[in-house]
Amino acid sequence: MTAPDTATRPPAPDVELAEAAIVEHYPRLVRLAHLVLPPGLGRHRRVLTAHALVQRALPRGRFGGAGARGGVPGQRGTGPGEPVAGAGYAYVRLRVVRAALEAGVPATFRTLPRRVRLPGALPQVWGLRLFPRAGGAEELALDQWLATLDGPARAACALRALERLSGAEVVRLLAQAGVADPAAALARAGDPAHDGLFLSPEFDPCVLQARPTDLLRRRRLVRAALAAGAALAVCGALLVLPGGGWGAGGDGAPAGGRAGAAEQALDPGRLVRVAPGLWRTASLSGYSVWPARGGRTEDTALLRRALAVWARPGASVAVSVTPGTPAGPPMGPPQLLFAGDVDQAVVVLFHDGLRVVRYAEPRAGGTAAALDFARTDGASAETAAGVVVGRVDGNVRYLTAPWVTGVALRDLLRPDGAPVALKPSPDGVTPPVRGPAPGGTCTSWNALALTGDGATRLVTDLGELTPARLTSGAPGAERDVAGAAELGEWSKTACLLPSARSNGVRAVNSWAYARQSLPEGDGTATWLCVRATTWQGTADRVQAQFLAPRAPMAVQAASSQGSPACGPREPRVLAGVLWKARSGQWYVLAAGSAQFASVSASGGGVSGTATGSRLAVKAPAGAQAELSGRLTDGTKAGVLR
Repeated sequence: MTAPDTATRPPAPDVELAEAAIVEHYPRLVRLAHLVLPPGLGRHRRVLTAHALVQRALPRGRFGGAGARGGVPGQRGTGPGEPVAGAGYAYVRLRVVRAALEAGVPATFRTLPRRVRLPGALPQVWGLRLFPRAGGAEELALDQWLATLDGPARAACALRALERLSGAEVVRLLAQAGVADPAAALARAGDPAHDGLFLSPEFDPCVLQARPTDLLRRRRLVRAALAAGAALAVCGALLVLPGGGWGAGGDGAPAGGRAGAAEQALDPGRLVRVAPGLWRTASLSGYSVWPARGGRTEDTALLRRALAVWARPGASVAVSVTPGTPAGPPMGPPQLLFAGDVDQAVVVLFHDGLRVVRYAEPRAGGTAAALDFARTDGASAETAAGVVVGRVDGNVRYLTAPWVTGVALRDLLRPDGAPVALKPSPDGVTPPVRGPAPGGTCTSWNALALTGDGATRLVTDLGELTPARLTSGAPGAERDVAGAAELGEWSKTACLLPSARSNGVRAVNSWAYARQSLPEGDGTATWLCVRATTWQGTADRVQAQFLAPRAPMAVQAASSQGSPACGPREPRVLAGVLWKARSGQWYVLAAGSAQFASVSASGGGVSGTATGSRLAVKAPAGAQAELSGRLTDGTKAGVLR
């Protein structure tokens, strides 16, 4: 763009004449602006910008140049040059073309954005997306070709097609609009034979179609705006409260507020302490019936420090939170579970009905405190058998439940090995136990067998405050791991447990849902589904695993997070693997649970269907087949993914 050619610029007409020209020829002017505007604006914004440019074309002054005052509108021409020869129309047309060309000039860091690039005050459309009607193949091809042109070439094409201007008149008008090389722009404007297509409805921004905007995104924005408005209203009300705002010394000051429940929650004298034998007669089980244990349960200074750090942890406090666990202060006086010395640390355990919270500080003094949160709502005797009370150099100490009468250490990778009995302290703290897979190598996987409440339960450490319970069996019929067969299955799948670490896991169940005779007499494979149930209940992790005969470990065939498969809501699963026989032939193997009546595989050079829940079909190396199945009731079910 260059400076406009002022020598041949049409004089500014009376504003009323310009308004009359805009109103009378509004559809033509908007179509002209729409064609000249850059397609990169998008269809909706391009339509609104075209209307805004025409409405902005009205001159600011009351009167224009010579002949405007007291004059009459010029006569309309009928020749091929201009359809409208009036001074008002020529003036507003030039302003529209110039503004549309300016919209296509890229903005730079050193230049201020031109007014045409700024959103117009009018027109405004809320909740709808507007765009012209769709045309045919010729109109679509013409629109795509028009998008390849620059602004001056689009303007030349539009003036020639819509205004029926000759080449010389197009060049003159482009020069008035500030185009540096109008002749070159006209040369790039294409073949005039297609100009008639620009009169089709596809290029008419006055005949529009409407569609709604993103409804879900709009709903989220409205909700966020309402929430922000409510928060601002509450903050404003607090600020104007006399003597009770957030100013210095106010009762609601974040750094020192101590009123009502908040003050009681920080008072060690108000901690809930359960009687030692209450768990024997209580109707509920879980952490809520644990008594307060440890050698420092009466250390008021320690308990006050622990509660203060929980309420307002400083920058030097190392805080860890399991997924789905709120990390806020207690809503009231929490329950004290333990306070005592553990190795080189002083540890305090609290329970507030929703969470178990662990506070630890060095025994030698210092400020390197730690605060751990773990969600435990809905805990029962099965899942509240212990809590990690200390973790040093890969060794773990547990605080066992008061009903635990026996503790033994078992290596899951050695199912035939006898468990090693451990002797907890009188407060229920176990000796240090080597953590699972020490050094990152899965040469052993330690688990604790906790006996009490009429059962022996197997738990293991997954890097969190609460150990995960291990079970076996079909969904809805899970049982504790005790028999040789169950221990044998866990010995093949334990090394895949790291995928569930640090995810807030409550329990892990292993279900051998199918056994499959392999092709070419290569033995019998076992299919397992391992489901890690989380405390939050919405992020359970599911793995389908394939255990080949003579294989030391199972391999993962499929996995999913948040899937209902292998759970009480959907107690079924289907998975597959690409397996190589000893002969070198590859097979697609698939197996479903008992609910499947047929299994199919297709794609990747594989095609086959089997009646029943097992499938084995030859496949090329590296084949990627799609699996599907049909249940016994006739419904179709997909593979775990």
